[in-house]
Amino acid sequence: MQLNHKIALVTGGSSGIGKAIARQFANEGATVYITGRRQEVLDDTVREIGENAIGVRTDVSRVVELEALFETIRHRHGRLDVLVANAGGVELARLGEISEEHYERTFTNNVKSVLFSVQLGLPLLVPGASVILTGSATSVTGGEALSVYSATKAAVRNFARSWVQDLKGRQVRVNVLSPGPVRTPALVGLVGNDETLLDGFAQAIPLGRVGEPEEIGRAALFLATDASSFVNGAELFVDGGLAQI
Repeated sequence: MQLNHKIALVTGGSSGIGKAIARQFANEGATVYITGRRQEVLDDTVREIGENAIGVRTDVSRVVELEALFETIRHRHGRLDVLVANAGGVELARLGEISEEHYERTFTNNVKSVLFSVQLGLPLLVPGASVILTGSATSVTGGEALSVYSATKAAVRNFARSWVQDLKGRQVRVNVLSPGPVRTPALVGLVGNDETLLDGFAQAIPLGRVGEPEEIGRAALFLATDASSFVNGAELFVDGGLAQI
């Protein structure tokens, strides 16, 4: 029970990678707060994970809702040991087709939400706490129709580089967890259940397959525990080697 008696928050924890991380943390003994925008999906996830999960419906792109979330955590538990800023989204748009709305929505969901999730959570983070930001291998590789999304993940990577300096002396670690293509509802929805497109992703990965959410969850567990106690400001790629070649 590597996270026994720990209090964790996973934003965007009601599906996909966030759900896998939340489940992994709960299985290791943590009390896990999870957020999502859709109450029904959030409730289903809490039931599935079990008694260690607490759902708080939150749109993390809205500061007022984040303030309410952290006040709930402060009132109920008074601290955070692990904060996973995972919520975000991806939409495709090629250069020449990028709208102002697409740009603003993507940066709001993927950059603003991370910034204020961590900033507003700071007062609750105890010495030894771990902050994990969900990045992406595309911050290094780029991708067709993914320029805006990739830019947001590059921004997230730089947040970690800067924040470890801002937090010097706080004994709070900040690291980035960067998956490659992972078989999540978001990816499946993006390719329209087209197995040939998933096969195309797999062929570009040295391991020859896309990842599974549980594999990202296990990597997040490493960053959340004392096993990574001297890992700070780093980017851990969980991408089957995609961004390494």
